[in-house]
Amino acid sequence: MADPTLRLSGIVFSSLALQHVNRDSDVEGLILGESRFEEQVTISDSQADQIHIEEIYNVQKHISCLHLNLFYNSVGDVDVGSVNRILADNQQANVIGWYKQRRNSAQQMSFREKLLHENLKASLENPHMVFLLLTPSCSTPTGSTHKMEYAAFISRSRRFLKVPVLLNNLGVLEQLAYWRASAPCAAAGFHRATSTHSSRFFSSSGPLRAVSDVNAMNDSLQLELQEASRKLEQSERLVETLQSDVSALRRKLSEKKKSDAGNGGPVDQVLHEAFRAVLSCPLCHTHTHTLTLEAFPVPGVSQQEVDDGTSAPETASPMRPGRRAGGTLVGTDRKRRRSPSE
Repeated sequence: MADPTLRLSGIVFSSLALQHVNRDSDVEGLILGESRFEEQVTISDSQADQIHIEEIYNVQKHISCLHLNLFYNSVGDVDVGSVNRILADNQQANVIGWYKQRRNSAQQMSFREKLLHENLKASLENPHMVFLLLTPSCSTPTGSTHKMEYAAFISRSRRFLKVPVLLNNLGVLEQLAYWRASAPCAAAGFHRATSTHSSRFFSSSGPLRAVSDVNAMNDSLQLELQEASRKLEQSERLVETLQSDVSALRRKLSEKKKSDAGNGGPVDQVLHEAFRAVLSCPLCHTHTHTLTLEAFPVPGVSQQEVDDGTSAPETASPMRPGRRAGGTLVGTDRKRRRSPSE
């Protein structure tokens, strides 16, 4: 079974959107274009040739009706005469479907629309008819922004299937390949313009001119793009390495700060070293020396010698006569010794 696809040009879609803005009610009309089947053969080494058939609906033009129910009655019966009057100079064979714009509604076909679609297929004797449903709505409370949703449907054995809609100018269809044939158009001016200028682009045998040169330039651009991508990848990896190194250094710095805070910090360490140096000085270490009454340290006598009783106060310290090392008077509790002359 073929996979159907609806191709809609941006000009036609913008025209439908403009028609929605200029009307206060729902709008419906006929769709003109061409439907065709394309056979695509896929060749690969892993499997045999695979044939894929695609059914394509190319929308070229739309004709709107002045009001609703113009070419059918209330029960859905189609009036062929009204259809011909709507088409005017256009041929009935160019009709590939019809469309309808419904405001603020879901993208689902109603029962009446399904019945009308089947009757239109039978009346125009075209089994390949498509129905395009557009549901515009206001997306903001102030009405400043509108949203246009669209969907296409076809019927297979009275079963309606949703068809993907492809806007040609909103996406690149085939980036690395040329179209084998241009988009079909029934306008006489289009054929005159293409036939006038086709000799400048096509050779006598049919293929496009300078295609090989364009392909060579494309290959060169691809190589340059790959080289730029490689350099970009190297620079990104270098940046990642530098970022990891910076993170490791930051972790080490934070750990060092935490260890310094636990040990008292660098300032406390400096003060501790200073106090240690001061206390280790022999002149300033006063608690290990014996002092005189005038609060001078006794030179050459340590506190340990005094405690042990091995020091000689009369020879170690110049004290006043009549006083001991402990600070008591000598001879006050004894009698005065008389000289021999007395």
